[in-house]
Amino acid sequence: MKVVIKTKDRKDWLKSRENGIGSSEVSSILGINPYETPYQLWRKKKNLDPSTQENFAMIAGHYLEDAVSKFYSDASKREIIQSSKGDWIIFDKDKPFFRVSPDRTFWIDSNVKKNIDNKGILECKTTQRQITEDDIPLYWFAQLQYQLGVAGMNFGALAWLISGRDFGYKDLLFDKDFFEYMSEKVEQFWVDYIQGDKEPELTNVSDVLQKYHNHTDGKIIEVGEDTLEIYSKLKEVKSEIERLEEIKDEYESRIKMCMFDAEALVYCGKTIATWKTNKDSFKFNYKKFEKENPELIKPYLEEYKGNRRFILK
Repeated sequence: MKVVIKTKDRKDWLKSRENGIGSSEVSSILGINPYETPYQLWRKKKNLDPSTQENFAMIAGHYLEDAVSKFYSDASKREIIQSSKGDWIIFDKDKPFFRVSPDRTFWIDSNVKKNIDNKGILECKTTQRQITEDDIPLYWFAQLQYQLGVAGMNFGALAWLISGRDFGYKDLLFDKDFFEYMSEKVEQFWVDYIQGDKEPELTNVSDVLQKYHNHTDGKIIEVGEDTLEIYSKLKEVKSEIERLEEIKDEYESRIKMCMFDAEALVYCGKTIATWKTNKDSFKFNYKKFEKENPELIKPYLEEYKGNRRFILK
């Protein structure tokens, strides 16, 4: 059974999201979100890290949903359901941790009776990257499919506005098999990791640094042949980079020797290099100020955690 609730405000909507897995989080569980790993999602859900604050891009995307939905309506000739505007949530009564908040819904065919079978979900996107109908980001696709499955609808659309200049959209049918696959992964994540407090595997360096920001003094790990092979390859790459840097510096020097006090070099009317002086500037001499005014600087000192520095031996 599907339950629909309308939150009183944006803050209440954000709070409600903590009680389940939303459509924007599914791709993290599946490992297809380029911006978040399963471990990072788990930390967020377990309140191990500060809550993510909505940045300007997120807020702008929310505000621009109206524009994207209007573009979609104009292009598809479908009617946007105005009552779907706002922060609302659909969840499964049997599995309340399955919850979605579609950007908009629309009537698929205005000449057909207006019921659930004639209703579709619209997911609105604003982006800087080039998107085409044949190159839809997989995490966008997963987000819409999860919304359709939880809401019990069979038709949806992704619509996107690129840099405020280009618009595109793609209609999509509900993929039952893919939703069942997602549902299994979401339920496993919720039961094992959220309710069961099991910790997901670390999948990249960002995960490692979140869990182990500091090293453990004296701790040493003995590695095998596989890691030794990677080490050897990295040494080769670094050596090649150093060699290329030396060649680059030599070529730059030879070109600069052609310039003397000229600001640019031109070949057949085309500028191929410039060598200009930066404008004079003023910089605060922190070390001098600290030395001469040690008491004045103390109230303004803030502690920053050190970073783990990787050194290849």
